[in-house]
Order: sequence, then structure tokens, then C-alpha cells
Amino acid sequence: MIGELGRRSTAALLVHSTLIQALTFLLRPAATYRALELDVPGFALGLLAASYAVFPLLLAVPTGALVDRLGERRLMAAGAAVVLASALFLLLWGSSIAALIIGTALLGVGQLTCVVGQQAVVANNAAASRMDSAFGYLTFAASLGQAVGPLAISLVGGAAVRPDTQAIFLLSACMGLVLLVTTFGISATVSARKGTAAPANSGKGNVAALLKTPGVARALATSATVLAVVDLTMVYLPVLGSERGLSAATVGALLAVRAVFSMVSRILLGHVSRKLGRKRLLVASLVLSTIALAAMAVPMPVLLLFVVMAVLGLGLGIGQPLTMSWLSAQAPAGQRGRALALRLAGNRVGQVVLPSVIGVAAAGVGAMGVFLASAAAVGGTLLLLRGVRLDD
Repeated sequence: MIGELGRRSTAALLVHSTLIQALTFLLRPAATYRALELDVPGFALGLLAASYAVFPLLLAVPTGALVDRLGERRLMAAGAAVVLASALFLLLWGSSIAALIIGTALLGVGQLTCVVGQQAVVANNAAASRMDSAFGYLTFAASLGQAVGPLAISLVGGAAVRPDTQAIFLLSACMGLVLLVTTFGISATVSARKGTAAPANSGKGNVAALLKTPGVARALATSATVLAVVDLTMVYLPVLGSERGLSAATVGALLAVRAVFSMVSRILLGHVSRKLGRKRLLVASLVLSTIALAAMAVPMPVLLLFVVMAVLGLGLGIGQPLTMSWLSAQAPAGQRGRALALRLAGNRVGQVVLPSVIGVAAAGVGAMGVFLASAAAVGGTLLLLRGVRLDD
């Protein structure tokens, strides 16, 4: 990716990716803590959680069209400005549940815009032979940000059960300003070099045509399934630990192992993809994930459970960047921003629908049933790869 963007733009892009995820994983928990300070009812916490996803789901495809039309850096700057506005709004006026919902909704829109822009920079500028590697680095930076955000809460909140949310919002505003400034370190001409201007007849028809492009719908379904299973793992591993008498510290360490091995898989993605080919690697990652998820339903020593989580981290970590490069390769020129935004919208739907379906299917069976159902869902995506050509 360095060769196509230059060192400065590549570094700025990776820092941008790290910062937007760190801010998301900092502001969302902080908003929840502030809501708890306000003693809001349970249903209001649900509204607060939903506010982050609803507007991005509605705006994902139009945002992708704007990226294709106006260029990545303009949209990333706009997204960073919205995230900064979110942090400032929460800092200055976040003293009611309505204000928290507005601030969280702004965060969701800003995060969506930044991420679509980042992915479009890679899709439009990375050489075809380096696409997997470039997306691997981008998602590695995102994973790093997802670790930095919660760490910042620990540093600011200390040992308190409820941290100082005002201090967190202030820190977030400072980080948001850095995010905005970092945007201008990315070359303003990246799209122009590839001629990715969007066609004039952008609209719903193009989205329908995009979904009919060979491989696009399958890539979307695979991506949504993998991401939903990552969420299910984070939610249900504590339940599994409780059922098996594991301490919270052990569960936390298991989740950390999954995250670390996902990062390892992403940093090595380009090298391994060139050796095995994109399709073989994606199949291998889905098989590993399926086996690991099924194995988690079987009682085992804690040490072996750590090994299973490491395997799961490797498998699930590969799925997201590979589906990005798969989708980028399938999308017509000038519509990659829209395609990647459609992927994010599909991910949001998957994060709502799949956990609900699996939760109903596994009702009464406990966490074991959830992991078995998740294994079946990931294994089922292997059928989507039949007859699909992923390698350039």
C-alpha cells in the first residue's frame, strides 16, 4: 500500500483507522456510564445502544455514493468533524438521555463515514496483488484502536466502579481533533489517480445492479456472518464461563487471546494470501472458525480452551479483510465506495438478525447451543464460495 499512497498517506490512513475505532470504543462505554449516572431505565439503555446503529444503517449506501462522487478525503474529513462534534456535544450537553442518544447517533454517522472512506482509499489505490495485504494492515490498525479505547477508560477511570465520564468526554474531544487533523495527511488526489469518479446516474438502481454483480451478494453475506459471530462470541463467552465456573479474569484473558491472534492473522494476511491464494485462505479461515466454535461447546480444560480461542481468533480475523478485498475486486470501477458501504450496511443487519435467530434456535440449551449454532452459520457460508472465483 505504501507504494501506491506514499509513506505519509499510508501512515496517516493507519493512524486514522486506529483513532476512529479507539474513539468509538471509548465514547460508547462512556455514554453508557453517563446513562447509569443518570439512573435511566433499562429500555432507555436499549435506545442508546440502538441509536449508534440505526442512522448508519440508513445512510450507509448514500455515504458510499458520496465517497465515489466527492472523493475519500473529503468524506473522511466530514466524518471526523462529526465525531468531534459528537464528543463536544456529549462533553457540553450530555446530561440527559436524549442528549446521550443524539451524541451517540452522531458518533455512529461519523464512524461510518470515516470507515467507508478508509476502505475506499485502499480499494481504489492498492495494487490488485497487494489488496489483501493492504486490507490486512487497515483492519490490524482498527483492531489496535479497539484495544486502545477500553485501555483509555481504564487509565482515566482508575479503580472506580463508575469512571469520571466528563474526563473521558474531554479526552475524546482531544482525540477527535487529532483525528480531524490526521485526515489532511492523506493525499487529496488518491481517487484521481485511479479515475474512480462515480457514474452520473448514481441511485437505487445502481445498488440493485451492484447486488446482481457476480459474487457481491455472497461476499456481503459472508462478511455479515463472520462479524455477527464475532459479536456473539463477545456476548456469550462470559455466559459460557459462568456456566463452567470460569472467573471473569479468565474470560477476559480468553477474549484478549482471540483479539491478539486476530491481529496476528491480519498483519500476516498479505504474505499468506500470496502463498495460498485468496479463496483457499478464506475457506481455511472459515473451516478453522467452524471447528473452533463447535469445539467451544465441548467441556475442556482451561488451557485447551485458550488454544481453541487462539484458533478462533486466527479464523475470524482473516474473514473481514478478505471479504473487503473480495468485494473490492468484484465491484465495478467507480462503485467501490458504494459497495463497501453496502457491506457495512449488511454487517449491521447481520449483527441484528443473526444473533436473534441463533438466540431463538438455541433457547433453553445455553451458551453451548449458541456456539454450535454459530458454527453451523459459519460453516454454511462455505456453500457461498462454491463456484466463486476470488483470486486475481
